[in-house]
Amino acid sequence: MSFSVHHYALELDYKPHSARLSGRAVLQASCTSLSSFELSFGPLRISKLLVNGKPARYTHSAGKLRVRAAVRGTFSVEVRYSGVPVPVSTPEWGDLGWDHLADGAIVASQPVGAPSWFPCLDVPSSKASYLLDVTAPSSYMVVCNGVLVDGKVSGSTTRWTYSMAAPMATYLATVQIGQYVEALPGVWAPTRLRRLVAHDFGRQDQMISLFSSLFGPYPFAKYSVVVTDDELDVPVEAQGLSTFGANHVDGRRGSERLVAHELAHQWFGNSVGIAAWEHIWLNEGFACYSEWLWSEASGGRSADACAAGARDLVTRLPQDLVIGRPPRADWFDDRVYKRGALTLHALRRAMGDDSFFALLREWCARNRHGVVTTEDFLALAGHRDLLTRWLFEPALPV
Repeated sequence: MSFSVHHYALELDYKPHSARLSGRAVLQASCTSLSSFELSFGPLRISKLLVNGKPARYTHSAGKLRVRAAVRGTFSVEVRYSGVPVPVSTPEWGDLGWDHLADGAIVASQPVGAPSWFPCLDVPSSKASYLLDVTAPSSYMVVCNGVLVDGKVSGSTTRWTYSMAAPMATYLATVQIGQYVEALPGVWAPTRLRRLVAHDFGRQDQMISLFSSLFGPYPFAKYSVVVTDDELDVPVEAQGLSTFGANHVDGRRGSERLVAHELAHQWFGNSVGIAAWEHIWLNEGFACYSEWLWSEASGGRSADACAAGARDLVTRLPQDLVIGRPPRADWFDDRVYKRGALTLHALRRAMGDDSFFALLREWCARNRHGVVTTEDFLALAGHRDLLTRWLFEPALPV
């Protein structure tokens, strides 16, 4: 990258009934020396753009904001914009980013939806701190990444201010807006689902304790969950926050493996981020394996039994995917998840529990709030022959 962004300050005003968003984004960035630079940004209308407080020339089309300004060292970019956000449409994963619920809004940006609601340097290796300032009608709850540092009521609206001090990739930034109540500390849901959510997420604190013992301390200041009143295809993790649909709640903990999966991403994917999407197994394989670890620790199936079931499933799928370097269309293929978890189980068997979990704690501590590659993991873990077979050969190893 020719420049880097260190901090995003986002001031947003959202009107749920018209779905209109007004925004002001201030980016703190740095470079060696540039005559122009480029950000990703969707079709919202720009009313003002300043670089270091002065108007700058720019073009804005096809999801790219190209700014012509001579910058050197540290510099700021301010963009004021408004309109109805439109999710980023992709052939592989559908619509991503800011989307409108029946009553409110949801942001699920992974992997390329962040430009739908703010101008950004949208690559997973680019991490920055965030200040998220969101105004909405006072009947709505706003939940964002990080810690709530202020909430000001002004007439019929409330201004919510959240701070995420830990470095965060753009795809993990989120805003959740709805008429929610607190079902458990840090767990927000519609009133009609409050009792079911309190039960289904009732063991989440135990999960945090387990994962903290296995992976190292929880890496952020807070963890929150939002359950929307709408159904969602899949839950989505953000940094310090995960979002589930009403269909993931049944009062019987039928989706508890997903609760464990999204929580585990706080270590694998959020704190320890990836340098590029081709390393996605480091996010999804680890989170999937964490489902098995929770099952084993909570009286469910052992990790061995989970692995046997996953292997049976993967055996019936085409053996043509290299999960250590998947093409874009296969970043979120089920084989990346399941075979990624099987890779870790094979490594655990080869190393033994004490050495394996010491490796995971070292991995999380060494790379806390950083970005990594598959090669980084191989360099730390050793066992290259075993890992190469699992990660870089299409055929499923014995």
